[in-house]
Amino acid sequence: MLYHNIATRRRLAASLSLIAVAHSVPALAQDEEAPDSQTIIVEETAEDDLHNRKVDKDGTIIVTGSSLRQFDLLAGVSVIESDTLDANMDGQLGEVLTSVPGVTASGFAPGASRPILRGFSGERVKVLVDGIGAIDVSNTSADHAVSIDPLTAEYVEVLRGPAVLLYGSQAIGGAVNVVDKRIPRRIPNEAFHVDALLRADTVSDLREGGASLDIPLGSGFVAHVDGSYRQTDDLEVPGYLVAPGLRAELLEEADEEAEEGHLDEAEELRELALQQDFLPNSGTETWTANAGFAFFRNESSLGVSVGVYDTFYGIPIRPGAGHAHGEEEEGGELEIEEEGPETVNIGLRQYRADMRGDIRLGDGFFERLKLRAGYSDYTHTEFEGEEVGTVFDVQGIEARAELEQNSGGVLRGSIGTQYYFRDFFAEGAEAYVAPNRTEQIAFFALQEYGNGAVQLEGAARYENTSVDSVPLGLERSFDGFSGALGLAYKLDATIRTGVNVSRVSRAPSAEELFSGGPHIATQAFEIGDPDLTLEKAWGGEAYIRGVSGPFEFSLAAYRNWFDDYIYLSETSEEEDGLPVFEYRQQDATYSGIEGELIWNFIDSDSLDAKLDLRGEYVEAELSDGTSVPRIPPLALMGALEGESGDFTVRGEVEWFAAQRDVAPFETETEGYTFVNASASWRPVRGNPAITLILKAENIFDETGRRHASFTKDYVTLPGRNFSLALRMSL
Repeated sequence: MLYHNIATRRRLAASLSLIAVAHSVPALAQDEEAPDSQTIIVEETAEDDLHNRKVDKDGTIIVTGSSLRQFDLLAGVSVIESDTLDANMDGQLGEVLTSVPGVTASGFAPGASRPILRGFSGERVKVLVDGIGAIDVSNTSADHAVSIDPLTAEYVEVLRGPAVLLYGSQAIGGAVNVVDKRIPRRIPNEAFHVDALLRADTVSDLREGGASLDIPLGSGFVAHVDGSYRQTDDLEVPGYLVAPGLRAELLEEADEEAEEGHLDEAEELRELALQQDFLPNSGTETWTANAGFAFFRNESSLGVSVGVYDTFYGIPIRPGAGHAHGEEEEGGELEIEEEGPETVNIGLRQYRADMRGDIRLGDGFFERLKLRAGYSDYTHTEFEGEEVGTVFDVQGIEARAELEQNSGGVLRGSIGTQYYFRDFFAEGAEAYVAPNRTEQIAFFALQEYGNGAVQLEGAARYENTSVDSVPLGLERSFDGFSGALGLAYKLDATIRTGVNVSRVSRAPSAEELFSGGPHIATQAFEIGDPDLTLEKAWGGEAYIRGVSGPFEFSLAAYRNWFDDYIYLSETSEEEDGLPVFEYRQQDATYSGIEGELIWNFIDSDSLDAKLDLRGEYVEAELSDGTSVPRIPPLALMGALEGESGDFTVRGEVEWFAAQRDVAPFETETEGYTFVNASASWRPVRGNPAITLILKAENIFDETGRRHASFTKDYVTLPGRNFSLALRMSL
């Protein structure tokens, strides 16, 4: 433990030295006043300039200057801004994004749901906070919550396509970037600025509220504080909780117990099989608190923040499941005693510190220096009943520096470096991953050439990743090279089409290498493989997007060819009373298509109306002909939306097909259809600063199960739900 802490502190010091250069940049020290009210907000655009501008409803200039949005390699950029974000608000990030084409959620439990992009999850989807990692363990297991509260987010970017490798080879499936205001992004024009949101619902008895305050301190300084609180009870569900196949198994077991004279056990199994109306042990309680400040001078800024994220949530256990602990008897023999299911809860707390710098360098070859760093101290405790089962302790650092070239020439782009370190320690009865350390250094570059109808783009990344476990006496090192090329063609001023190709290498994670033990929260005995090699993939993508008259559209088709694809596969074996899952490697292919069409069929002074159509389909197969586990099925959505004056109404139908292409030992999932409606009212005429949002979801109380969820056979999606939210920006 001593080495565990000292090593982390040394790496923290090393990474902070990377960003200390900000204090020596002259542009930040000049005495001119900083520009007022400039906010960075992402927007998908077909324009060529690197710093696109638009004017918001309140007259604020909005600038999109992040190099992440500079390249058409990112053909699939979706942005969830304030109105849409509030309307789709949820306590877990994955649930917030399920309406975006190509996105679903892991749906393990109401307290833990991570985004799934194009069928990819876990280590292949990078979750970012303002451009750097969340530095938690949500990528290691589906029952681990993402340590980000969407309630205090300013907007969320969903980034797909090969260029997201600039933020790590782990983002081969895509990235989700949550941009919040913990480090202020502008100097308010008013004496103070307040944003707040209150929300309640009926399906989980939700009580939720959050607020942020920004105060200009003069001389270019801005202070920020925010906080949030969320509590839910057990989730109401339609009909039977347990899927038909599992229900039949439980009733058969009950009959066998009854025949053997175990009447109490038989009655308990029948009660579990016929459970209805609510999901036991699914309540949550979450709070956050953050503070930060920033300094603005000319076109430069520098800021820091500190915060805490705390959540406690229940983990539903598979009905009829048990697990075992091994205890050594006096003779030295190991006796396995199987126990009944226990209530499992997870308590999670993360302390985090962040820094962001954006420094104007002048008119030379490099125009800007962008700096980003974060430090996380994370503790995650799994409780079995009243007892502490397993404790996960993670300390991590991520730092990033990027030099952005001057945008005046025909060649535009940036170069940079990124550092990541994670110290993972687990102890307890189900510490299924041995203590380990991961360290990664990366260098990347991206370039765009051409100002006309044709543009050529390229990106490259080198990563050196080392993963070691002192208790196991194992150490692995990987060198990965990744690259992408894209050709874009402008059909006219507003329509663009293109193709992308990529080659990505991903180092296996510590969990994939070193797992070996029972994991009670997922009801699995997980076994890693320390001999795993680099996972490599070729990727191809074709897209078209733009605006034509009253139509807005986006369509992308893609395919990935994997060499040595790493996946977690269920075997037919059991260990300690749990099904055994092993990490394996095999070639695989992913293919898919996703798109959206918006028809603004009425556009008048008194009424705006549009038709919104979305769809997505993914197919994934291993080289032996079997399906990749937990791949989402075909999904379609259609909606009508109208806006008149201060009112907006929307009705939508979501249809999800049955999933019959399943992996060995994986159950099929039935299709379902949800009908939803919403209405928003801005009571202050002409001012959207105050908005009331009323929603009705799953109006016909249909049973729905996400095929991508580990718990789909005993965790259904929520039943009929009515929610009311109040948003204020003053």
